[in-house]
Amino acid sequence: MLKIAFAPIYIHPLPSEHRFPMLKYELLPEQLIYEGTASTSNFFTPSPADEALILQTHEIAYWEKLKNLTLSASEIRKTGFPLSKSLIDREITILQGSIEGAKYALRYGVAMNIAGGTHHAFTDRGEGFCLLNDIAVSASYLLHYQNIKKILVIDLDVHQGNGTAQIFRNEERVFTFSMHCEQNYPLQKEQSDLDIGLPSGTSDEVYLKILKEALPKLIDDLQPEFAFFQSGVDILATDKLGKLKVSREGCKERDRFVFEICKQNKIPVAVSMGGGYSHKISDIVEAHANTYRLAQEIFF
Repeated sequence: MLKIAFAPIYIHPLPSEHRFPMLKYELLPEQLIYEGTASTSNFFTPSPADEALILQTHEIAYWEKLKNLTLSASEIRKTGFPLSKSLIDREITILQGSIEGAKYALRYGVAMNIAGGTHHAFTDRGEGFCLLNDIAVSASYLLHYQNIKKILVIDLDVHQGNGTAQIFRNEERVFTFSMHCEQNYPLQKEQSDLDIGLPSGTSDEVYLKILKEALPKLIDDLQPEFAFFQSGVDILATDKLGKLKVSREGCKERDRFVFEICKQNKIPVAVSMGGGYSHKISDIVEAHANTYRLAQEIFF
């Protein structure tokens, strides 16, 4: 059964410019249920993550400032969100959704989180709408409690997974792979284990060719026991921030390829949604929905 984490938590206060992109978190489950891709039995509501799990990844001084709402004005500005208790509640619930999703992926082959992909969060700070790194916290959970010895992070958001790269730069058991637009945020990149920086304007043919050459080689070389897939749809040509020119069908083919190669190699894969900032909310929801449709089609 496809298991999907969904944590409907309202963030208050939220500036008007952030309300539109946040709509996808409510609309996507409604669409999946409406069309029959998922039913209510596929969804689970996570509880907040345990502090001990957070501190396996994030520095205690940073976590204390988050939970006590004492970030400086500069630190708050870098996250992109006004700091509030509801925001922190949402972050730690998303974390637990990804942790539980990883456990479900071990059982069923794949699991999803309608949120997450917070790959700009570092051990000691937040950036780019990311406060705590759900991929990193979940990977650390697997290393500590599930006896997983090799993890591959497949980060295909349009932005480099700089926080994840920093967190695991000295951890040989986690290989970070980021394929992103080079001329995009963050201006100063971290060093992943493998970075592929694409030029602005890269479209379907080139994008898919590069991915289909790189990922099979990584899997052959690494033989990972588990994969995290950051499936941001901000690679779309319609995206306001992305700078790439991938079509919706190209994005769908990306997801199909990742799922098929993971299944063929018996690699459980946990998926977090990542970015998506197209002008039309329907473009965002439809592209994300394709990821869930493919998970159902390929694994179940």
